[in-house]
Amino acid sequence: MTEPSYLAAVRESYDAVADDYTALVKAPSELDPLSRSMLSAFAELVRASGRGPVADLGCGPGKVTAHLAGLGVSSFGIDVSPKMIELARQAYPDLRFSVGSMTALEIENDGLGGILAHYSTHHTPPEHLPDVFAEFHRTLAPGGHLLLVGHVGTGEHRRPTHAYGGRPVRYESYRLPPGRLAELLHRAGFTVTAQLVQEPDEELNWRVAGFLACKQTAEGPA
Repeated sequence: MTEPSYLAAVRESYDAVADDYTALVKAPSELDPLSRSMLSAFAELVRASGRGPVADLGCGPGKVTAHLAGLGVSSFGIDVSPKMIELARQAYPDLRFSVGSMTALEIENDGLGGILAHYSTHHTPPEHLPDVFAEFHRTLAPGGHLLLVGHVGTGEHRRPTHAYGGRPVRYESYRLPPGRLAELLHRAGFTVTAQLVQEPDEELNWRVAGFLACKQTAEGPA
């Protein structure tokens, strides 16, 4: 499969800012209570299902992957940035991390009990999201759970010039309305079981939405 062209800019940009990103981005234990609760609820659902490991897609330096492991979930991380994966392996040598893209996961059909996409899909152009969500659905076992968290908006598109550490970046960022993301998940075959929208405050610079969703079993939603 030919790699989508936007991934090269994302890979190059995050390789360039990886060290600063790792130093500046909060650990999950330092997040606001609602953000932590979504991760805890997701971990509890995955543990209860007993359907397999969790793939942390767009894992960056592995902080959230390690947090899930600390919550008793078998977890591994995948990121498009080789530098991020290098840092994750150094920080958490007991966990598994690999370079890859959520557009073409090297994971068997129905191989996962859970998927976490934590602030990792907003660089995906909207026209490519159906393909990404289709990969999520393909690799998730029936009865498995998805947690999707990220910035949302009114459909705006921005092209930031600098990011972590003031370094220039080439990636672009997209903020879709929460309802549009829920619709795309539904079209991909997911049942959205919970949705949390957080408004900007002293903790959050932008509006954020979290979606808990599941892949139906033959009997219906898990």
